[in-house]
Amino acid sequence: MFASGVFATMTTSGAVRADAPKMGGTLRVSAASNPSSLDPATGGSGADHMFLYTMYDTLTEWEYESLKPRPGLAETWAFPDPATLVLNLRGGVVFHDGAPFDAEAAKLNLDRSRSGSRSNVKADLATVAAVDVTGPMQVTLRLSTPDSALPGILSDRAGMMVSPRAIKSGENLDRKPVGSGASVFVSWTDGDKVVVKRSGSHWRSDRNFLDGIEFTIIPELTTGLRSIGAGQNDFMPGVPARQKAIVERGAALKVVTNPTLGCAQFYLNWGRPPFDDIRVRQALNFAVDREAYSKLAYAGIAEPAAMNLPRSHWAYDADVAALYPYDPDKARKLLADAGHGGGLTIEMVGNNDQDSIQREEILIEQLSKVGITVRFTNGTVAAVAAAFFGPEKKGAAQLSAWTGRPDPSQTYASLYTRDAYYNAGRADVAPDLVKALADSRATEDIEIRKQAFARLQRALMENAYVVPLVFPLQVSVMSEKVKGYRPDLLGKPKFEEVWLDV
Repeated sequence: MFASGVFATMTTSGAVRADAPKMGGTLRVSAASNPSSLDPATGGSGADHMFLYTMYDTLTEWEYESLKPRPGLAETWAFPDPATLVLNLRGGVVFHDGAPFDAEAAKLNLDRSRSGSRSNVKADLATVAAVDVTGPMQVTLRLSTPDSALPGILSDRAGMMVSPRAIKSGENLDRKPVGSGASVFVSWTDGDKVVVKRSGSHWRSDRNFLDGIEFTIIPELTTGLRSIGAGQNDFMPGVPARQKAIVERGAALKVVTNPTLGCAQFYLNWGRPPFDDIRVRQALNFAVDREAYSKLAYAGIAEPAAMNLPRSHWAYDADVAALYPYDPDKARKLLADAGHGGGLTIEMVGNNDQDSIQREEILIEQLSKVGITVRFTNGTVAAVAAAFFGPEKKGAAQLSAWTGRPDPSQTYASLYTRDAYYNAGRADVAPDLVKALADSRATEDIEIRKQAFARLQRALMENAYVVPLVFPLQVSVMSEKVKGYRPDLLGKPKFEEVWLDV
């Protein structure tokens, strides 16, 4: 998926040893946000995945450096025809409550995700018209339209399998998750700590080295980083870019830097004023100096973003990327044409950690130069996402990050289709965008898909449904005793190969 090049860099005070993994020990992780939910179907934050991956197996998995789908709970899959996907499931898998994983369990989960009243992942499975049990360990997905992206999609939330016994019990799965993953849920103290322990019955013998993982919720990133240096925690993803050089010069810690698909952006509610006017949306895109923002907000450890995909992605389109150069004069003219020549005030929401607030201040200053006054209301990641995307519809825009998905069509479907959770206003988009999205999934031919994505991205950015800002490189810091960690393109850490040298 990505061009060749350095995937990750590591700086450490000593050589990285290639010892055989050791069993035991508890990994202590500094997490920047509380989970929005521990039920994969109902959560709304990309930060949830770090927790979810420990407790849930997925129907497919992905390769760390390419995101190409690989076997998971589905050992094999095939498209016997463009409208049918057959999944052959792994035998001998048991959920943490003792319920067996089989075709009935897979059907229950898929139907719940695609049509459940509380599901936030319906857009991921919008092409699935029916799920049939065609054998004890086989399910067949009947598709309304061809969808070559589904094997990748099933490595994400829509493919996370929850115990059918727990689903039918009526228990609050948001708070009491039951999966079949390498770790079993122990406890969640809201805003403080999430604890999991090793499952004694997981089907993979080449993973699961840790006795457990303790996630301590530390929203202030500088405080979280200090906890690593002080030995209170062992691992922290998402370290502020401005801290990278300081860490490398200081304590004996390992620093891993890697590219991801994560895009910092303004989510816009184009179903309500002022962003129901295309001219205001376009003006916002012209008003942001992305190069300056990257340097000031991320110490230059970020790629300025012109669309939802970075330059190295196979579906990137350079012509689309040129649509919005920094042009404050053009932004002012568009605002005047829209009736806001005397200025415009926009209510936005954002995260309440120090780094997010500093980034807001940079953008407030940039936008003020074209006559836009921005007023931010800040809160925790989970609370702000729920307020903006949920029934409350608070704010006209949100400054946050899109954390990427295994297949690019999944990103666009999740963000821009009519009933998608991340379409805050549940508003329609241009018909040519919808048609191009369908075409991008109609074949596995990479060149044909690339042409469809070029059309899709042009429709998206010409209509300015989003204001992409930067693709930050992910900086993770860990103690010397953490071994086996590998970064991935989604920027959502997995700990399945991690062990502790203690």
